[in-house]
Amino acid sequence: MIRFFAKHPTAANLLMLTLLILGISSLSTIKRETFPEFDPPYILAGVVYPGASPQEVEESICVRMEDAVDGLANIEETQCEAIEGSARLILKLNEEADIGRMLVDVQTQINSINDFPQEIESPVVQELDWNEPVVDVAITADTTWPELKAYAEQLKRTLKLDYDVSLVEVAGFSDHQYRVELDTQAIRQLGLSVGDIAEQIGRQNVKLPSGNVETPDKNFLIRFDERRVTPEELETIVVGSGPNGSIIRLRDIATITDRFELDEQKVLFDGHPSALLKVSKNKEDDALRIKERVAQFVEEQQAIAPDGVMLQMTNDLSSVLWDRLTMMVKNGWQGIILVFATMWLFFSFRYSFWVAAGLPVAFLGGLFLMAQLGLSINIMSLVGLLMAIGIMMDDAIVIAESIAAHLDRGEEIDDAVIKGVKKVLPGVISSFLTTVCIFGSLLFLQGEMGAVLKAVPQVLILVLSLSLVEAFLILPNHLSHSLHKQKQERKTPKFKQKLLASFENFRNTTLVNAVDKVVEYRYAFMGGVVALLLISAATLVGGLLKFQPFPELDGDIAEARIILPPGSSLSQTEAVVDKIVASAQKLDKEWTEKVEDGNPLVLHITSQFNANADANESGPHIATVRLDLLGAESRNTLIDEFIDAWREDIGELADPISLVFKQPTMGPGGRAIEIRAKHDDLDALKAASIDIQQYLNEFDGVHGVLDDMRMGKEEVLVKLRPGAEAYGINGQLIANQLRAAFFGQTADEIQVGVENISIEVRLDKAQAGDLQQLANFPIILSDGSQIPLATIATLDFQRNYVRIQRIDGLRT
Repeated sequence: MIRFFAKHPTAANLLMLTLLILGISSLSTIKRETFPEFDPPYILAGVVYPGASPQEVEESICVRMEDAVDGLANIEETQCEAIEGSARLILKLNEEADIGRMLVDVQTQINSINDFPQEIESPVVQELDWNEPVVDVAITADTTWPELKAYAEQLKRTLKLDYDVSLVEVAGFSDHQYRVELDTQAIRQLGLSVGDIAEQIGRQNVKLPSGNVETPDKNFLIRFDERRVTPEELETIVVGSGPNGSIIRLRDIATITDRFELDEQKVLFDGHPSALLKVSKNKEDDALRIKERVAQFVEEQQAIAPDGVMLQMTNDLSSVLWDRLTMMVKNGWQGIILVFATMWLFFSFRYSFWVAAGLPVAFLGGLFLMAQLGLSINIMSLVGLLMAIGIMMDDAIVIAESIAAHLDRGEEIDDAVIKGVKKVLPGVISSFLTTVCIFGSLLFLQGEMGAVLKAVPQVLILVLSLSLVEAFLILPNHLSHSLHKQKQERKTPKFKQKLLASFENFRNTTLVNAVDKVVEYRYAFMGGVVALLLISAATLVGGLLKFQPFPELDGDIAEARIILPPGSSLSQTEAVVDKIVASAQKLDKEWTEKVEDGNPLVLHITSQFNANADANESGPHIATVRLDLLGAESRNTLIDEFIDAWREDIGELADPISLVFKQPTMGPGGRAIEIRAKHDDLDALKAASIDIQQYLNEFDGVHGVLDDMRMGKEEVLVKLRPGAEAYGINGQLIANQLRAAFFGQTADEIQVGVENISIEVRLDKAQAGDLQQLANFPIILSDGSQIPLATIATLDFQRNYVRIQRIDGLRT
């Protein structure tokens, strides 16, 4: 076959053109993403139990769900997380599991549980999908939070419908609600509880089809409509009557506000209140195309936005992929130019050109095969492509030099080409097979890490296979044609003749003498090689050479992740965030002038409260400060250098129990080291955790050590006094009234546009903000009389853990 293609230029050129055309046509279809798909077979069962402590959630939800799924096959591991107000059961399935069948089985088992608490919301069972974050859009405006949310929802619909971006979520807001805060003295005088008021609002806020009336001429629909959809309309609801028969409306005993459930669920972008449109991609989407559509969306919507509204892209995680893709293309062209220039010093222009031209031919052919096999361009596949550049060039150079050696012996051009190629054929094939054996082992790795790492050998083997086709079937014909043309050209330039003479002299004298010395002192030479090998191994074993499974990506985003003690107020968290933001602004000013030649290093600062990727919990005590830095290709600073300087400038702060500075994690994996300890006694687990943390902190370079067992808010434990039942008092009565008053009770849910707004009724926060008010809280008995809580119940204090995790049925 080598002889056939070497003597038939049409066949060789058709094969080359086919590879080029197929490769170019696949450029628009091949998918680009930051990391290859790693689709872990997980099923999530979530249950919301509003207001419940982690211990209550564990006992009432987690244990029962674990028991329900215990008999199902193909479950490799169960993890159940109990936090305040909710539980999450995550089932890791083995490779034999049918995810569709398992979803049905798990749903059936969870729905069969008949002893869940009545206050829970319906369980949700779903497959854990892997969606890759791409970029965020920050929306800032001088307006109220509800109006900002409404505008963000409008932009979200525009982005999804008009720009074909399917995965968009609005962040920075909790549930929208109309909060009805009751005056304690007013409802006490009326003899009503919070639950009574909530029920009256629900009964009077009605919109219901009521049948139809048929007349000889027409049919009429009957519809009762007393629906109130604004706070002003809700204020008119009648809740009772005064001593003189006057009507008492809701506005007389309550304040109604249009707000969001959680004060701490907010985002500040460059210091301004903001909404975030978080854009992600699914398995089929192209990250860079999504980014292009979002950029177009921001540009076009900014042009028509109202005065005072700003739209800006932030948290661009696709920039890492673009930087690496650009680097790969740049390295490819540099490789082609260097090979061509080096070969041209020793051979003719045409001869050198065809040796270098093999790189784009094999690359494009490899991209076509990648597209057909469903592989994507990502960080790991780019590693394989970069490795392939050097190996491919080596093969082409070896073949070209072998042909030249046969020509030097006086053989005819056609014979020299065929014999030269066949001579190195076994060596090149052996080199290819060696590469396949070494890197091909990664194809058999299991789990998420295996799914990511196998992209390297897949791409490397595909491209090298195409390079063999190019080297043995296409290149020989082109080199033969070049050599025939070379006979008709003028003589070799004098500088080349001198260079070749010098090189031949070096090869025949200096190099030969060096080889003779090595052979003469072969034992010393081999000993030196072995010593170098041992030294190399020692650097890895001794820790001098750092080991990590994935390369450090010099991205454009730095984060400070903050955790204060649970129970800390939002104002305390804001004070810590302000210090961290001030430090970032100070470093930006210093480094912009000294290092970045006047280019701003920090482009944007985002402060997101009630969000921390390391915390596995929620509340006003956690936050994240995110910096958008100047692009890696434009700045002079490594991101790790800036993060170290940021950490050093902040120093030790008194309030946070954890303050971690890092780049956001991409791809599989989590923290560098995780240690699991299992025991039924939470206090024993905490003691072991403290010992482990103290041990780890003794090592140099270790920072950010923390566990997921933190004490939560202080609790007031209410228990009935002995004999209280004799007065017709029971625990359910007290619990319901306390829950409605201090946690709140949903009176109704209304649809306003695309938003679902709940009407929440509770006591006024200012009046119910101390323990004395709790002790004097009036419990309304069945006969309408009232009695202070402290007279029929005891109030004790305790603290529990903010999060309880169970793995395979054991606390962990």
